[in-house]
Amino acid sequence: MAGESPPDPPLSTHAPLGAAHFDGARSLPLRTFGADVLTVADELTDAYVEVFTAPPWDDRDPEETRARFRERLETDAHRPGFRAVVSFADGGGIQGFVTGWTTEAPFRTDRAYGRVTELLGAERVDELLVGAFEIDELGVRADARGTGLGRRLLSALTAAAPGGRAWLLTWDQAHDTVAFYRRTGWREPEPLPGTESDVVVFLSPCHFPPPSTPSPRSPTSPAGGCTAPSELNC
Repeated sequence: MAGESPPDPPLSTHAPLGAAHFDGARSLPLRTFGADVLTVADELTDAYVEVFTAPPWDDRDPEETRARFRERLETDAHRPGFRAVVSFADGGGIQGFVTGWTTEAPFRTDRAYGRVTELLGAERVDELLVGAFEIDELGVRADARGTGLGRRLLSALTAAAPGGRAWLLTWDQAHDTVAFYRRTGWREPEPLPGTESDVVVFLSPCHFPPPSTPSPRSPTSPAGGCTAPSELNC
């Protein structure tokens, strides 16, 4: 899929932009779902299509995007460990959402998962990703970006990650998204030597490697154990 128009990796995360915060966004309640997320499937699909047919995914067909996401949601909602956190506006529409599940063995090869194995190697995939919580989708509607909602959603979903271990995958041309995760302390594991890819893998602030052996591509973690950035809870 490399070299094609924006790919459809396991994660299409689109983070909120900017650093401003206001009380209205903070007061939006967050609701956690398991398989019962299907009770709000229509609203969630509407929000997904709005987010993921805007730049840099604006060459996607909205109706095709809608159908594909709805079909995936029906399957994903029943994956082991599936959880979703959703923020509802006062009028009932969804302002932001994040979904994910526990990565099982054997590691998948469909969608963009094969590119992850090519990037990291099978041994490191098993070490870093299998058994960890995978963030599949994070989306915030345009009128709620820059409010801290994305950080709240991400923090709420990863709070219960096994051993604090979570990971995600995004597209390297989603520059605002990549910058968002770097700002919030997510780190990129070192790829195999000579490997290039159009996908980017991130590990959560509390994930491997430990502070004593930081990845060469990632900032050193604070001494004394994992400390997620305070911004993550904004």
